[in-house]
Amino acid sequence: MGVISNGTTLLDAGTLDSGIATGAMTLIKTLTASSSATLSFVDGASSVVFDDTYKQYVFKFYNIHPANDGVAFLFNLSVDTGSNYNVTKTTTLFRSIHLEDDSQTSFGYRAGEDLAQSTAFQHLHTNSGNDNDQHMSGELTVYDPSNTTFIKHFLSRFQSAAEGDWSQEFHMRGYGNTTSAVDAVQFKFVNGNIDSGTIKMYGIK
Repeated sequence: MGVISNGTTLLDAGTLDSGIATGAMTLIKTLTASSSATLSFVDGASSVVFDDTYKQYVFKFYNIHPANDGVAFLFNLSVDTGSNYNVTKTTTLFRSIHLEDDSQTSFGYRAGEDLAQSTAFQHLHTNSGNDNDQHMSGELTVYDPSNTTFIKHFLSRFQSAAEGDWSQEFHMRGYGNTTSAVDAVQFKFVNGNIDSGTIKMYGIK
């Protein structure tokens, strides 16, 4: 086994995931909300690439601000270029919170926000606050969406200033139970518009 010299990091040495280590992340599309009911990324539309060009797609969310208070942020997948967002999914989700006044902390599984072989939109986050200074940020990764042999794995992590003035972190994992190629993804709040915020889509080879 070779020796890593002084001053050389694991990234420099190529010890870690080369897709990250080499910075091989390509920005595909940026969408900015402005009182938007939904934001969708559809392969072949508006310069979006969501096919076998990349094995991994990462969506990064910046300062997503809801029009309504205390609402859940959702996503779903499509296998027909956005005609329907109804891929069957099984998911798992947990959350941690800490109130600003230090009166409460919590960590636990969120059984009411997971799915078991459901075509419904999946929760990425709940209780999003709509005060002027409140918003949420995070990311969602979808793996090998164009594969026609295997199901489609995804995972997400979100952080927010929530409606009751607490710090809130959500972790979601799951899979789309389809061997059809997934070619579109849509984001929305359970009710009310996405008042503002930016979503960037990246591809990683």
